[in-house]
Parts: sequence; structure tokens; C-alpha cells
Amino acid sequence: MFRKLDDSISVAAQITPEDVADAARLGFVAVINNRPDDEQPGQPAGSEIAAAAEAAGLAYTAIPITHAGFSEGQVDAMRAALAAADGPVLAFCRSGTRSTLVWALARARSGDDAETLSAKAAAAGYDLTPIRPFL
Repeated sequence: MFRKLDDSISVAAQITPEDVADAARLGFVAVINNRPDDEQPGQPAGSEIAAAAEAAGLAYTAIPITHAGFSEGQVDAMRAALAAADGPVLAFCRSGTRSTLVWALARARSGDDAETLSAKAAAAGYDLTPIRPFL
């Protein structure tokens, strides 16, 4: 369910409040929500995930990204959330793709190599081709 990109982050499709407790048991210290509320009927609200994170002792950051694309502010917010975490982070969206893409953009901005980022994403089943020119 959680796909490890590297030791600092894993990504997932939409999670539930119950999944947050599992994430805490697995050693995650923070949850990053990259999915806007009401994107799909029946998805848990961000506030539900935030409450579950608080109950589990995890940090929670909402950086909603629509299918319209990424902004510099979202990339900067992801970079800051990753930097603030003192341990592994779980980021999620509908499928894990947007979380992976914004992670790669944030890490590239921090100086990580595009080839290394692409290899990590590919090993987890994600393709960075759509953002490759920006890495």
C-alpha cells in the first residue's frame, strides 16, 4: 500500500484515518496530503486525516495539488514539510503520482540529481517523464 521512494519518504494512494495509525506503527513521523478535498465522492476529508494524524502523534501538512499542475508555492511547501520532518514521511494523493512528482520537484530544488530521482520513482512504479525538464 505504501510505496517507498527512499528512506525519507513513501507515497500512497488515498489513505483512510485507519491507515494513519498503521503509518505511525511503521515509524512514519509525518503525513503530507497532496489531494484536494472533494476531488472524488466518498474520499475522506483532509480534516479527518489531520485528526487521525494528531491522534497518532504524527505531523500533518496539507499541500493540495489539482490536476491543473504544480505551483512554485506547492513545491516550496513540500520542500519545507520534508525538511521539517525528523523521520520518514508518508505523502498521499489519489494514486501517489502527484505526491511523487511534487517530491521530485522539491528534491531537485534541493540539489538532488534528476537521474537518481527518476530511478527512485521508477523503482516505486512512478514515471517522472512529465516533469523531467523541470528537474
